[in-house]
Amino acid sequence: MRAETATLLAQLIRIDTTNPPGNETAAAEHLAAYLTEAGVECELAGRTPERANLIARIPGTGDGPSLMFLGHTDVVVADPDEWSVPPLAGVDRDEMIWGRGAIDMKGQVAAEAVAMASLARGGWRGAGDLVLCAVADEEVGVGYGLSWLVSERPGLVRTDFAINEGGGERVEFGGRVTYTVGTGEKAIAPFAITTTGTSGHASTPALADNALVKMTAVLERINGMDLPQRTLPELNVFAEAVGGPGTEPTGLLTRAREEGSELAAMVEPLLGTTVAPTRIEASSNIAIIPNRCRLECDSRVLPGTTEADSEAMVRKGLAGLEYELEFLTRHGGSISPATTPLYQAIESFVGEIEDGAQLAPLLCAGYTDSHILREAFGTVAYGFMPRRMDRSVVWSLFHGADERALKDDLELAARCFIHVAKAVCE
Repeated sequence: MRAETATLLAQLIRIDTTNPPGNETAAAEHLAAYLTEAGVECELAGRTPERANLIARIPGTGDGPSLMFLGHTDVVVADPDEWSVPPLAGVDRDEMIWGRGAIDMKGQVAAEAVAMASLARGGWRGAGDLVLCAVADEEVGVGYGLSWLVSERPGLVRTDFAINEGGGERVEFGGRVTYTVGTGEKAIAPFAITTTGTSGHASTPALADNALVKMTAVLERINGMDLPQRTLPELNVFAEAVGGPGTEPTGLLTRAREEGSELAAMVEPLLGTTVAPTRIEASSNIAIIPNRCRLECDSRVLPGTTEADSEAMVRKGLAGLEYELEFLTRHGGSISPATTPLYQAIESFVGEIEDGAQLAPLLCAGYTDSHILREAFGTVAYGFMPRRMDRSVVWSLFHGADERALKDDLELAARCFIHVAKAVCE
């Protein structure tokens, strides 16, 4: 299983699915051929022929719970000059598979596919359906992937439970070992600020009112903005699992900072709202002083935080300044309960990885497709792929150079997915 998963991952990496433009059909076809050979039913469906999604299925024998292995086949761009290996070569070196997508997330897709193929070869059938959905367009999200399937082909992707990316990291702190399971994610709530003035020739700046200069005050205020904080129950559970009984999230953050642990970077954004200015646009000509300047800010908020809450935060932080505020497309921000058969199945596997290891729920500070299933069908969706690779290394590899996955972790994940399928679907 270790060799099979590593080989499949290397093959997937060599299929260029950089998004944009995506071209994920080639990866979907490769997975379909692999799974069909193992006796798995496969179907390709997509908004356009070149951007297909794969839906593979082992039908259940009755009306038991259904489970989806979810993943995406597109990847972000890789600059070869930053890499020590060609990013699309799928190099097997140092007991790892190297290449764009090894972590995010062709590695998990490969492990899910090998788990499903292994079950099919053995003649396994659950009481409920086991589905593998390898989707396009997760990295950009412009309507070719899971959102399209939910809208246009809901019968293909409706399941009771789902496992996706967004968890499984090994956290060792204070002599305790914890594996994270992503039970939800923050909402993406971006906004734009526009300042206005009067245009003029850059050679006579005193005759104009520079909107870009006015934006400097906005940036200073945003940098020092009082960001709302609150603690979700899931973070309390995580804090006690990692820090010991009675540990509160803020106390865990303080301890992690004092000990110089990268755990602090995991906990801090989950205590409340984050705001990061990321894009600015002003004059289209270097010789023209701009009469308008637009700043776009990425903001991530905890589930339950409304647009009105975000507006109050911005208005308070920019009080006294002249500006226009616009909220951009908002999505995500949902949680699945940590009291389900899927959670119990993952928890029982964690106990087999190493003695004394615990499972703890955690929100994803970033973004996954899981919220689409929760919102459409009420699916219980978690992020989990168990990894023993150093957590700080894993974090640096998401969208980074020299992305790579341990072959031992790929095998561990495949075994995990087999265990979970049997526990949930039977």
